[in-house]
Amino acid sequence: MRVDMITKEYPPEIYGGAGVHVTELVRALRAGGGGEAVDVRVRAFGADRDEADTTSYRVPAELGAANAAVQTLGTDLEIVTDVGGADVVHSHTWYANFAGHLSSLLHGIPHVLTAHSLEPLRPWKAEQLGGGYAVSSWVERVAYEHAAAIVAVSEGMRADILRSYPAVDPGKVRVIYNGIDTDGWHPVADESMLQSLGVDPARPSVVFVGRITRQKGLPYLLRAAAQLPPEVQLVLCAGAPDTPQIMAEVEGLVRGLQETRDGVVWLDRLLSRHELCTVLTAATAFVCPSVYEPLGIVNLEAMACGAAVVGTATGGIPEVVVDGVTGRLVPIEQMDDGTGTPLDPDRFVADLAAALTEVVSDPARAREWGEAGRRRAIADFSWQSIAAQTAALYREVAAAP
Repeated sequence: MRVDMITKEYPPEIYGGAGVHVTELVRALRAGGGGEAVDVRVRAFGADRDEADTTSYRVPAELGAANAAVQTLGTDLEIVTDVGGADVVHSHTWYANFAGHLSSLLHGIPHVLTAHSLEPLRPWKAEQLGGGYAVSSWVERVAYEHAAAIVAVSEGMRADILRSYPAVDPGKVRVIYNGIDTDGWHPVADESMLQSLGVDPARPSVVFVGRITRQKGLPYLLRAAAQLPPEVQLVLCAGAPDTPQIMAEVEGLVRGLQETRDGVVWLDRLLSRHELCTVLTAATAFVCPSVYEPLGIVNLEAMACGAAVVGTATGGIPEVVVDGVTGRLVPIEQMDDGTGTPLDPDRFVADLAAALTEVVSDPARAREWGEAGRRRAIADFSWQSIAAQTAALYREVAAAP
């Protein structure tokens, strides 16, 4: 069976969880994780790659000055013809959904898409795309309503899909979790590496890893950090801001923290996996303050490195973090306008600070939770299992009349 995988992100150009997902899924499918090796042809946005059966596509020159959403559609159109001959086309995120949908129509093949996020639940994207947000929302809705199957990366995401797109047949939406490579993500003890990054191995630390976006909730964490015990370090592995506005907000909050406490470490470059494993392994607590998170691969990465996780009880996070076993879940009541904004931001910040303080105040228990988290990552989130479920879905939709 030949499956054409369409994605905006693919190595070396990865900046979020969707790119990690596609990379690991392709590797597992090609290796026979689905029971037998699948012929996967990757069609990715960006610069040329030297990987076999992988083709890259750039924005057409004629669209160089166009809105970013229009540039995306132009790139999608470059892909569609090449999908001819595939048995199934599988797209990831709205950036690739248009190519998947048109390929399905043009070539008469089933379109499978994986939902990593939903445009209706990210209204702040209008800050980035302007009128292009209406374009991306239209693309996503059409693709979802006509796909042969939709993969939701959590039960929470499945519920979001059916709420956001009521015309979608619930029978088409399958839950197949995100996964984690627990061989690649594992505990690494390297004090010299920590020191080179500005992290004191002798002090407890709270670690955040993620892009600077509204959905990741970083401003709430920075406010909560002011309430942490003074000996606690805050390590921010954060970059790639969505907009200048949120970057300015984060910079102001970080400066304010640094004026009142030491041990605020901001690593704004892309860290290697070895560096991230080292930072995560040393974390007394890893924090995921997201207000929107379909599942959160970053939580699995932290768990695989043996870190206790403190995460917001929203989206798919409660399906990963077991409260009182692998970490703590922070309650949140959210607006129903799609932004995920807490109804009571001060309460959310206080609850987040309390949960983090609880974890860092008992390092022995935090280590126990981290060890339990790694065991859970190994047992429940292997890419071999995910590849097997995905390959079975391919066979099912390919055989459908």
